[in-house]
Amino acid sequence: MPQYNPPLRDMKFVMHELLNVVDELKLLPAHADIDADTINAVLEEGGKFASEVIAPLNLSGDAEGCKLDKSTHEVTTPKGFKEAYKQYVEGGWPALSCDPAHGGQGLPVMLNQCLYEMMNSANQAWTMYPGLSHGAYEALHAHGTPEQKATYLPRLTSGEWTGTMCLTEPHCGTDLGLLRSKAEPLPDGSYKITGQKIFISAGEHDMADNIIHLVLARLPDAPEGSKGISLFVVPKFKVNADGSLGERNPIYCGGLEHKMGIHGNATAQMILDGAVGTLVGQPNKGLAAMFVMMNAARLGVGNQSLGLTEVAYQNAVIYAKDRIQMRALSGPKAPDKPADPIIVHPDVRKMLLTARAYAEGGRALATYVALTLDKALASDDEDERKEADAEVALLTPIIKAFITDNGWIATSHCMQVYGGHGFIHEWGMEQFVRDARINMIYEGTNTIQSLDLLGRKILANNGATLKKFGKKIAEFVEEEGVNEAMQEFVNPLADIGDKVTKLTTEIGMKAFQNPDEVGAAAVDYLRVVGHLTFAYFWARMAKIALEKKDSGDPFYTAKLSTARFYFAKLLPETAGLIRSCRAGLAPLMEMDEALF
Repeated sequence: MPQYNPPLRDMKFVMHELLNVVDELKLLPAHADIDADTINAVLEEGGKFASEVIAPLNLSGDAEGCKLDKSTHEVTTPKGFKEAYKQYVEGGWPALSCDPAHGGQGLPVMLNQCLYEMMNSANQAWTMYPGLSHGAYEALHAHGTPEQKATYLPRLTSGEWTGTMCLTEPHCGTDLGLLRSKAEPLPDGSYKITGQKIFISAGEHDMADNIIHLVLARLPDAPEGSKGISLFVVPKFKVNADGSLGERNPIYCGGLEHKMGIHGNATAQMILDGAVGTLVGQPNKGLAAMFVMMNAARLGVGNQSLGLTEVAYQNAVIYAKDRIQMRALSGPKAPDKPADPIIVHPDVRKMLLTARAYAEGGRALATYVALTLDKALASDDEDERKEADAEVALLTPIIKAFITDNGWIATSHCMQVYGGHGFIHEWGMEQFVRDARINMIYEGTNTIQSLDLLGRKILANNGATLKKFGKKIAEFVEEEGVNEAMQEFVNPLADIGDKVTKLTTEIGMKAFQNPDEVGAAAVDYLRVVGHLTFAYFWARMAKIALEKKDSGDPFYTAKLSTARFYFAKLLPETAGLIRSCRAGLAPLMEMDEALF
């Protein structure tokens, strides 16, 4: 069975040494009383829950899966899941970063992000049940009516009820303008909703008393396309005026998907057979409200792969130190044994360091974005809120796509370290690989994220937001330009910064001639910009490690070695990606469709 140890030392390094989160948060009125002891205590307790309660259920939950009773449409989750959720609720974890006005603890989003990284490492399938509730909470908190907030937010905050988002239909995924679900007005102001939704994670389960579905559907007079979509809140059980549960609403699970991974989470086909719901936000403006939940989910999906990268790395290291195979080419490293442990072999180290560099780089970026989101939500300075919101919007597709791409690479590498044993279920590594693969697909495929980054977030405003982020990088490069010890980090950082500027301009000019040039370059381009962000944070982490390398703490020695590996072995990938971007549209479109 795989092991998991929460990476508390690195989390604390990122928060307290790299980002100085306490000083940053104290500037926000909502978090003026925050301190490092509180943050550390929450992390430590959250780590215990992740490693001791839900991690032991991951392998067994994957083997058992969820079961649907087709006569009752009820879903049973794997053994232990329901009890673990009860413990999670009793510990107050669902309320961690929620609004105190609805029973929340009001702690920073950044802290909740770190909790969820640990839970995703421990058990991604289980973590998706409460994780989706956070998105439903955010959407209703931002766009719900006072009545909807009073009815649903306290119980979503407490974890008594869970939430989902119901977007995808059998004939449409990302292109939501094609959806067909209908909402008919009822005399009392509610709506009767009919339709079918698929791929609804946590759509039906036995872990909570009620499930609050956020459903996209069309009103009778709605215009065609995405401009005619409305959002509705549709509970599994109707809620009486006094808050008690009423009759069963006709929204039910018609089937569970047979999936490659995340077997412990119920991916449901949901049937709405005249289910009653209420409108969230304005008619035909449902996508704006749902995007609150979708953006939260995209950050959450990046976090899922960050968690998987970390746990895969931890277990691959344990295996590599224990497994003996062959001798090192330069001579025996363990002469007292019949062969050397495989961690002495260069390519095994390359695979392990790739996973480590992507985990630690991803943690730095994800924590930074969560801290920036705290500023966007809680600053009393409108300009700071707007600037923070724009930066979060810029970096969200990178979190979702770059970190999930890296998670697939890292978990695959870690499975390779195990050799044949990596393919065997009981070791747990093949589950990490299977679970990681979905993260590149859902909540908008990584190609969609790439189009969003290049088309909407960069070219649409002539690169203004990217330039602001680039200015932070340029200022760091200028500050460290005279530091001889930092040249191995700041020189390649400055170089990739210049190349991104030139590449962005070049693609923008091509796109004026033919918009399809954006589609041809977007995926490679996002990966280049992803590396730019990682290089920036790795350079900053290397600076701290250099300053403290003589402290006697091996943590800084390891951090510096990992930084050097990243710049020497991973960042150079950008050269080929830039060349591929510049190859443009022609090689992709030259072949006639009939020849495929």
